[in-house]
Amino acid sequence: MCYHQKVAGIYVGNVYKNMSGHSQFKNIMYRKGAQDAKRAKVFAKIAREITVATKIGGADHTANPRLRAALAAAREQNMPKDNIERAMAKAIGGDDDAVYEEVRYEGYGPGAVAIIVESLTDNRNRTASEVRSAFSKFGGNLGENGSVAFLFDRVGSLIYKNFVASFDKMFDFAVENGAEDVEESGGYTRITCPVDDFAKVRDAFVKKFGDPVESGLVWMPTSFIICPEEYKHTLMKLLDILEDNDDVQKVFHNLNNE
Repeated sequence: MCYHQKVAGIYVGNVYKNMSGHSQFKNIMYRKGAQDAKRAKVFAKIAREITVATKIGGADHTANPRLRAALAAAREQNMPKDNIERAMAKAIGGDDDAVYEEVRYEGYGPGAVAIIVESLTDNRNRTASEVRSAFSKFGGNLGENGSVAFLFDRVGSLIYKNFVASFDKMFDFAVENGAEDVEESGGYTRITCPVDDFAKVRDAFVKKFGDPVESGLVWMPTSFIICPEEYKHTLMKLLDILEDNDDVQKVFHNLNNE
């Protein structure tokens, strides 16, 4: 097991490094900066996740971990209660006829940065075309599934604000409850665990510390790449376009800007 705490501006051990812009960890701060401009789009993506989670696992959030995670995300983004209730009602009342698929796309962006795109779409052809077009327009190459996934580990992730508890308290609780990794950066603490243990670990942390800022299954890079300066601007444009797509839920990459 590996545990990390920020020391004099660097991390100790084989840490999930400080990545700019679009890592799920740093994305919290990034999204908050652009929250006002993108609020409607953020709400729409969370609403879609709430609807799908309700359809799959039912409306009882105590028995539906995916719905609990979506509701926690809604609360963190100050999503109005009416929006949440409408999203659940669509699933419960059958008002939403759309059939959503979870589709993953993989490829390389400018500077050979590996990118994984997770989407929730009711039109696979439309989403595939838009994602492919973005990669092509900004100098990337969209590949087959598996073309970059080997550069990442699939893990469960919980992110808390540091004021919820001290790092040591989080550390000790993580050890006791089967987590694999703990890290602290920028006012947030991330706990990671094996995919199969995610529900158990998340439930233990929620019971002890309340709802996390973000939780879910993520793609964690096992290696990082420093993008050459001449490609950075184009890379960030590609990542922005992907994240702005209505069908895209999450974007992961192995960029390291340190």
